[in-house]
Amino acid sequence: MPTAYSKCFDPTGARYGIPTYPWRMAPDGYATRRQLRALGLRPGGQSVAAQVMRYNRRAGGPRVSYLYRIDLARPVRPMTSRKWGALALAMLARRTCHKCQVIYSYCLPTSLGMCVLCAYPDEQRAA
Repeated sequence: MPTAYSKCFDPTGARYGIPTYPWRMAPDGYATRRQLRALGLRPGGQSVAAQVMRYNRRAGGPRVSYLYRIDLARPVRPMTSRKWGALALAMLARRTCHKCQVIYSYCLPTSLGMCVLCAYPDEQRAA
């Protein structure tokens, strides 16, 4: 048995506290948040039931994905008109430069905190 596999295989939870399985080898009945969402479900307040782990040499350590039980998952709450409105306002705020008040068709970079034209005005004049 390879070393990476043996580090990731702990179905009793003795080593990591919760059952741990190697990547793509989780038993049926468990799903990640994304997999639950694809099924139209959400965790619904349940705690993490297990985890899937794989070692990544580039990252220098293990990558972990938490698993939830499908039978305890609840249906996704439908979007209401107020939720849609709040989401639209939040996206509008991400696209508006707070300095020049211009609304762009894309989200502004958070590293600058404003549009590129306001962040580097001298470079735009020189061009």
